[in-house]
Amino acid sequence: MTKINLTVQRKTILEAIQESHDHPTAADIIERLRDKGVSFAYGTVYNSLRYLTDAGLIRELKLGEAVSRYDARMDDHHHIMCKECGRVEEVLTELPQEWMKKIAAETKFKVQDAHVVLEGVCELCASK
Repeated sequence: MTKINLTVQRKTILEAIQESHDHPTAADIIERLRDKGVSFAYGTVYNSLRYLTDAGLIRELKLGEAVSRYDARMDDHHHIMCKECGRVEEVLTELPQEWMKKIAAETKFKVQDAHVVLEGVCELCASK
């Protein structure tokens, strides 16, 4: 087992992600830390995000956007993204096992992990 080296910077960034419920980008994290009076160099934040992702403490989400988002929730789940405002929510509904069997048969892959990103329009944007 690899020892995890949580520097003060990494721990602070991890806590910022754990406190977030909106899957922040690196820029969001930098801004939130600044609001708390904490200022890290951009390189420190990006390197810390890579380290935390590689260590399995956070999940990097590439949701079809130009920038990555980060999620402290590590259990299997999916996401839905608003096509209007970019808001991201967690989807806890499990994929039907029938889908997994069909995908395995179609592709000849042994499916080990799945992350589905759904797209739609959130309630707030739909009401505009």
